[in-house]
Parts: sequence; structure tokens; C-alpha cells
Amino acid sequence: MFATPAYAQSAGDAMAGFGQFIPLILIFAIMYFLLIRPQQKKVKEHKAMVEALRRGDQVITQGGLIGKVSKVKEDGELEVEIAEGVKVRVVRSTIAQVVSKTEPAG
Repeated sequence: MFATPAYAQSAGDAMAGFGQFIPLILIFAIMYFLLIRPQQKKVKEHKAMVEALRRGDQVITQGGLIGKVSKVKEDGELEVEIAEGVKVRVVRSTIAQVVSKTEPAG
């Protein structure tokens, strides 16, 4: 008489509550494997490419400038020659692509 339906539920209904979270867990797993993991891989590859830059590499910046690396500085900058005698300072992380790599000195 004084027991409400909320208190009268059986213990078996607690497992049904966990079943409601299974689709949420599946959606997170799918998002991880389709979006997050490939993006992390791409960032890791870009970082390795930027770290491997050296003098003489021909690069394309995110701004669309094409030039040749003339000096690699330690503080995260590069000096890129975009024309004969025209050199610009570029932040390393703004390099979008390496067009041609130079051979390492033997």
C-alpha cells in the first residue's frame, strides 16, 4: 500500500539500465576509429616531416609559397628562399608539403 512502483522494481532492471549505454559506447568507439585516430596519425606524420626538414629541401607553405629551405634555425623557424635573393622567415609548423628532398651528405 505504501510501496511506490519505483521502490518495487526488481534487481533485474538494473542490468537493463546498462543496456541503454551500449549504443553510446559503440558510437564513441566508431568515432574514435573513424575520426580521432586518423587525425592523430596525420598530426604525427606532419610532425615527423617538419622535424626532418633540412637545407636544400623544396617546400610548400600553408600560404601557398613555394621555395627552397636555405637555413634551418633551432627556434622553430626556417629561412626559405622564394626567389633569387628573396628570403623569408617561416614558422616550421606552417610547412604543408615537402616537394623534393635533398640527399644527405655522405
